[in-house]
Amino acid sequence: MEITPIRTDDDYRNALRAVSALVDHDPAPDSPEGERLDVLSTLIESYERKHHPIEMPDPVEAIKFRMDQSGLSVKDLEPMIGQSNRVYEVLNHKRPLTLRMIRNLNRGLGISAQVLIKDARQPTPKLASGV
Repeated sequence: MEITPIRTDDDYRNALRAVSALVDHDPAPDSPEGERLDVLSTLIESYERKHHPIEMPDPVEAIKFRMDQSGLSVKDLEPMIGQSNRVYEVLNHKRPLTLRMIRNLNRGLGISAQVLIKDARQPTPKLASGV
């Protein structure tokens, strides 16, 4: 099993092609092809985490997305946030989420608390090199 590190975008694309071909054959996990698939997938995941990190969304955008997904209105958020004027303030970035709101939205909408506690006014910090 000849596997090399993924150091460049060309290496990355080649590894993706190899994984795609292996997935099409659906190898048994304990076969040489299955082990190759496992190792290549791990290398690809590591490369993506380092070179193409996915940042957490803005908490308000996450709320709006969930509202759109679930067909919710401002009225539906009132039990979680407060009166409609407060909901509008939150949705327009005029009022920050409180701990109570975060807990309620986490329970009520299933949005990760980690997403909800992100300060919407500050960009997400980039991962440090080698992390």
